[in-house]
Amino acid sequence: MSNLIVPITKDNEEKSTWQFLLHELKPKGEWFTVFNIISIPIILLGIVLIVIRFWKGIGSITNLTQEIPWGLWIGFDVVTGVAFAGGAYVLTFMVYILNMKKYHSIVRVTVLNGFLAYVFYAGALLLDLGRPWNVVNPIIGNNFGTSSVLFLVAWHFLLYMFAQLIEFSPAIAEWLGAKRARKILSGMTIAAVIFGITLSTLHQSGLGALYLMAKDKIHPLWYSEFIPILFLISSVFAGLSMVIFEGSISHKVFFDQISEKNHKAQNGILKGLSKICAGAMFAYFFMQLLVFIHGQQWALLGTPMGYWYLLEMFGFVLLPMMLFFYSYRTGNIFMIRFAAIITMLGVIINRLNVTVIGFRWDAPVHYYPSWMEIVVTLTVIFTEIWIFRWIITRMPVLGDSPEWVKEEK
Repeated sequence: MSNLIVPITKDNEEKSTWQFLLHELKPKGEWFTVFNIISIPIILLGIVLIVIRFWKGIGSITNLTQEIPWGLWIGFDVVTGVAFAGGAYVLTFMVYILNMKKYHSIVRVTVLNGFLAYVFYAGALLLDLGRPWNVVNPIIGNNFGTSSVLFLVAWHFLLYMFAQLIEFSPAIAEWLGAKRARKILSGMTIAAVIFGITLSTLHQSGLGALYLMAKDKIHPLWYSEFIPILFLISSVFAGLSMVIFEGSISHKVFFDQISEKNHKAQNGILKGLSKICAGAMFAYFFMQLLVFIHGQQWALLGTPMGYWYLLEMFGFVLLPMMLFFYSYRTGNIFMIRFAAIITMLGVIINRLNVTVIGFRWDAPVHYYPSWMEIVVTLTVIFTEIWIFRWIITRMPVLGDSPEWVKEEK
């Protein structure tokens, strides 16, 4: 019997850790699903296109020019994606600062979604730079200077990713069974949340401040000196709409990982989020109305761009705002989800109007993304979903923490 006893050594511990990680890398679940069948070919094609982009230059797969230096990858992947990631700072503020424990069960998945969004959109930003290695310049202040908006946004962006990683790190420690590390990291959560909220509000508005320097290039209906504030306010309902959308899908796809208690609390959470969305959208719509009246752009409403502006304001801001309010009062969960989808479409339209559609709208040659730009964008999104799914199926994100965590409390 003594020969069967293996002493616990450092080598054995390292070996067991590697065995655990190798086991976790193995795929789980069915492979032949609709999502896998659609996403895998697109990801493979996207990887080939990315290689071509770095091999032959950004002009080899995009329709960007010296006159139109940014397009879909900046307008959608970065500017729009950052708005959708705003749910992380809003939820953490509600739970950890306002002590709204009702939403505690969705904090981890929201922070994870926000963290992955920032990591992948930072990668999309590298794709858009003609010389990716120059990305260090805004961070160190080279060429731009430390007083530039780009310098501030770069540092806010970088530090916020680290703050979100710390916020999510207790889940990683629980997955690895690292009790001591989990205790230390949990103690850092509040500080990381406060730091992260501050950074997030600054860079959400900072992205809008970048466009203050493009007054003559953005259509008058979308340009105003209040773009930073409008970007910040819209990030609230954009982020929470993404939480509603992503949470509704997760509750169906990962149904078996969620406790019965959290399942029952889902409808109440959605109702609360719809109320907040309605309030934030009212503030946004009212401010847009004031900006329009102050700008005296009445004559532009009779133009094609004016019709497009009215569709954005009434069809994708006022309408979902009313739907959110109505569904909150009636408890209509389907209507809440429907309003979230319309809101997300409206945020996409608004960000693209500022960055692409309304940017250099009067140029003789208009920009349209190439099919390769669209494929690369889908590759970024699908890869993020793959990693999100891998983490969800292995770490205590939607489910309860291990028993040893509850015993420590």
